[in-house]
Parts: sequence; structure tokens; C-alpha cells
Amino acid sequence: MIAYDFLIVGAGLFGATAAHVLTRRGKRCLVIDKRPHIGGNVYTENVNGINVHKYGAHIFHTSNKDVWDFVNSFIEFNRYTNSPVANYKGKLYNLPFNMNTFYQMWGVITPEQAAAKIEEQRRESEIINPRNLEEQAISLIGKDIYYTLIKDYTEKQWGRKATELPAFIIRRLPVRFTFDNNYFNDKYQGIPIGGYTKLVEKLLGEIEVKLDTDYFENRKYFDSIADKVIYTGEIDRYFDYRFGHLEYRTVSFETELLEGVANYQGNAVVNYTDAETPYTRIIEHKHFEFGNQPDTVISKEYSKEWKPGDEPYYPVNDERNGALYTRYKTLADNQEKVIFGGRLAEYKYYDMHQVIENALRLVDSLV
Repeated sequence: MIAYDFLIVGAGLFGATAAHVLTRRGKRCLVIDKRPHIGGNVYTENVNGINVHKYGAHIFHTSNKDVWDFVNSFIEFNRYTNSPVANYKGKLYNLPFNMNTFYQMWGVITPEQAAAKIEEQRRESEIINPRNLEEQAISLIGKDIYYTLIKDYTEKQWGRKATELPAFIIRRLPVRFTFDNNYFNDKYQGIPIGGYTKLVEKLLGEIEVKLDTDYFENRKYFDSIADKVIYTGEIDRYFDYRFGHLEYRTVSFETELLEGVANYQGNAVVNYTDAETPYTRIIEHKHFEFGNQPDTVISKEYSKEWKPGDEPYYPVNDERNGALYTRYKTLADNQEKVIFGGRLAEYKYYDMHQVIENALRLVDSLV
């Protein structure tokens, strides 16, 4: 018996946004999620008054005023600006690469001096047609920045040598000949005051939500109770891995509550760009909301090779997986009842504002 207009599989940002707008337009929605909480990977939990980004750092940024106004209609965002720092063997550098970085690297103090140094190293490389990521990066930025801030960090992230990674992974490197250390160029940026879970709670409002509920354990039943299904999970899982597994990169976290430590590192995100440090970065969560609590919570982030059953984070952007996804997408496009949306169902890396844009666009096409 059909009881709902839409069953939405996944209570993350895509599913919650779609459910909210559909409900506002008079549609009956049921949202289910296999996890014990809403929010997907943007979920935040409160630990000693600190909103901990459970699945890694999430900074909302967009130049789309409609999207910015949309999220701010549910919760106020703060003025947080993403300004990560790189730690290479105990020496600190600004990210993205800016005049602070170049001063620390070479002692240069003018944009002209910095540009000349980069150009000199690019010419010295004599790389015209980069064959891999290492050659691509050196051809763009020179050897000093590459070996200090890119090589080891990238190899930790991808779990393979930079010489074995395709050049197209780095199409360009953000270089700024100013002292601006804002990582993003977007017009609007911030973090919801009180955490992302509050934003998703507001999106879902009074909509019926069932947690700890795996769609695949009772798929026939769930398909039978709704006119349409919006599916936000892994696309290959939906089709029972008919053509094989799509691959992902995944991360794991060691999170610690440091009682009596008011300020561990002075910044929300510090990347460790040397090979000897096993983790890629340390996140100190209180700095996302300018916290002044007497304690702090830190998360050491480790990148690791994904295997079936692990939490999928980032799609692997290579020829094999691209071709495999194309085959799955052909199947998805031929589904009459099921609509696929979100980063896992579309096998794409999306920023949060893109997820919301896509969900809003989808609902406009449906209702």
C-alpha cells in the first residue's frame, strides 16, 4: 500500500534538503538512514560543549546567494574562514600558497620576488608534457614547494607514489601573491552556529525519519510504500555490484578529548606534509566556532585504502572507475521509480553547496 509520495534513502544533506522542499510543496515523505543519526557525513556531535565534526572538517562556502540564503533561513552561520596551516618537520606554512608561504620558504617579501622564484624553478624543471602528478606539480609551482608541501601529503592521501598518480589530479595550484590566507574564493563562507546537525534537524523538521534502518534489508517493502524513491547511497550497491565495486578513498579518525587543555594548536586545521607523520592532519574542532571552553577535542585524520565495507568518502577519479560508473549510470537512468542523487549515488566529489544546489534542482524538476 502506497503511504508516501517519496521515500528518501539517506538523511544526509541531499536527502534532508530534498525532503524539506518536497514536504513544503505538499508531498508526503519518509526519510530512512542506516546510521543511528541524521546528517550523513556532516553530522556533528557535542562533546563538552564543543561541536565535533564526526566525519572530518566541513566548511560551508558558496558564491550562490540563493543557496546561502536558503541555509541561513534555518540557522545562523558564523564568520569562520578556512585558513589551514601546513606543518613540515616542525616548520609552519600558510595554505593556500601565499606571500606568507613564500616568505617562509625563501625569505622573499614582494610579489615580484615570489613570482620570479617560482618561474625560475619552473624553467629549471624543463618539464613540458607532465607524465604524472609529480611532474605536473613541479611544472606548475617548482620543486621547493612541491617537495615541502605537496609530495608527501599527496602520497599519504592517495596511498601511492606521486609518480604513479595521473597528472590530471592537479590541474592547477592556487597561488596568491597577496597575504590573504582564505583558502576559498567564494563570496560566502561560514559554519552553522551550534553545528551541522542543528541545520539538518531544521531541514527535516516534522518529517518522519527512521534511523538504524537499512533500505536493503527490506527493499521490496520500502519500494512498495512510496510512489517514488530518492536514493542517495552508493550506486553500485543499489545494483548489487553487477559490474563490480566502484573504488573510493576513505579516512579514519583518532579523536581525543583533552581535558584542561584550552588550546592545542591554535587553528582548526593543521596539515602534516612530511612522510614521517602517519596522519594527514589534526583538526581542533572548537576553532570552527571560536570556542573558549576549558577543554578541547582534536581528531587525527588518517587516509587509507578503501575496501568493501569501509565508509566511502571520495571517488577515485581514474579511467577504470569512470568507465564503471558510466555503466551503472546507464542502469540508473532506466529506472522509472528510483531517482539517484548525491555524491555516492552520482559517484562525484561535491562540496556542500553543490549538494544543496543539486537537491533543489532535482525537486524543481519533480514538482
